[in-house]
Amino acid sequence: MSENHPTGYEPPEVWTWEAENGGAFASTNRPIAGPTHDKELPVGKHPLQLHSLGTPNGIKATIMLEELLAAGHKGAEYDAWYIDIGEGDQFGSGFVGINPNSKIPALLDTTTDPATRIFESGSILLYLAEKFGAFLPTDHAGRTECLNWLFWQMGSAPYLGGGFGHFFAYAPFKIQYAIDRFAMETKRQLDVLDRHLAENRYMAGSDYTIADMAIWPWYGAITSGNSYANSEVFLEGASYTNVVRWEREVAERPAVKRGRRVNLNGEGKIRERHDASDLDG
Repeated sequence: MSENHPTGYEPPEVWTWEAENGGAFASTNRPIAGPTHDKELPVGKHPLQLHSLGTPNGIKATIMLEELLAAGHKGAEYDAWYIDIGEGDQFGSGFVGINPNSKIPALLDTTTDPATRIFESGSILLYLAEKFGAFLPTDHAGRTECLNWLFWQMGSAPYLGGGFGHFFAYAPFKIQYAIDRFAMETKRQLDVLDRHLAENRYMAGSDYTIADMAIWPWYGAITSGNSYANSEVFLEGASYTNVVRWEREVAERPAVKRGRRVNLNGEGKIRERHDASDLDG
């Protein structure tokens, strides 16, 4: 097997799962759904209970919640609980009860009876925008444009994360074909954004919306060096000047600065958030 062109594999008639197939997250990936163990989820004092991790998808939810609070929506107070996907927390029975797909983030709205579960990051953004009447245009054309870009992100990011990111950073060996394939698609997507942002301040026009919150953690990170190691150089992220301008403007929002620190370990980060003061200082 060469580094760039592995040979000798012929797919069998029926695929068989090899549990130890190498690569990051191999110990938690599996071809079946459902819980692996019983574990109830904790419940905090706030109306909204978020169970997440500070990945690009997780950051979408915490940015939105912090933006709502900054805009004066006190009902958006939340508890953010840490889900360690490396340890398989997402397969606990309580988490699976909120999200049968076992992916972060997952949100529980306890203000309804019964409580409402919301899973998939785009669904969380849309649910909160509609619940609080914020960051989603109310006119037909503006709302449609915002949702166009929200769903663009939900459909496009798997090529960036599960495609380019996986083969560039996490696969057990480098495969040139796979990296070339997904690098090309990622750069095409960045060009889509760059052309659009050449004529628009934000994704849906002149106003900041949930479309920006969805796209910024993924594609902004590629241009700012906060994504896969050296990927901003490999993909020439700085060449997408309109994306860079937009990324920097969004990054300077106080609520974005707060939201991107939640459900992470390390200096300046907080593993869990249960009060606004947790992010002060």
